[in-house]
Amino acid sequence: MKRSRPPQLIDPVVSRRRRALSEEERELWELVAKQVKPLRKKRVVKPEPVEDAPVPVKVAAPKRTASAPPIAVKPAKPPPPPVPPLAPLGRRERSQLSRGRKEIDARIDLHGMTQTRAHHALSAFLHRASHEGLTFVLVITGKGRTVGPEAERGILRRQVPLWLGLPEFRSLVVGFEEAHTGHGGAGALYVRIRRTR
Repeated sequence: MKRSRPPQLIDPVVSRRRRALSEEERELWELVAKQVKPLRKKRVVKPEPVEDAPVPVKVAAPKRTASAPPIAVKPAKPPPPPVPPLAPLGRRERSQLSRGRKEIDARIDLHGMTQTRAHHALSAFLHRASHEGLTFVLVITGKGRTVGPEAERGILRRQVPLWLGLPEFRSLVVGFEEAHTGHGGAGALYVRIRRTR
């Protein structure tokens, strides 16, 4: 036996034409529309200002007198070249320095000096090393006090690496690392000098 389908309701055909609102409906709509607040504010698009063509301004040339010479204008100095970043020493270079296969060209001993004196001595030493074309130098800072109640890391041991990172020294130094124990260990630094061009 076949089941019968339930009767389906057929939607009446809706006209797609809009009908005009009556006067009463229009008044009601206007009342409702006045009471409604929008959920979001409408963005007000400001028109972009139209740029007028630049108006040429005439500048009066300075009047020259017979006795006044023309003013010489100096050209602007070019900006200084950027300071190169520091680079660590290579493993091979560090190994060769610690084993004595690569020679340390010069050394400076800063421990026992004040910070000001050490800074000036280091600056003069690095300038001289760069001028002479040296490659590797040893900067001895000292380890500071390691025994007793006043044990602390030396001030020059802390400051010299910071100084070497300053722009005034980065133009002279390629990079640096703590020295091998045979050359002073934590109290000394291998410094690679930048070649001058």
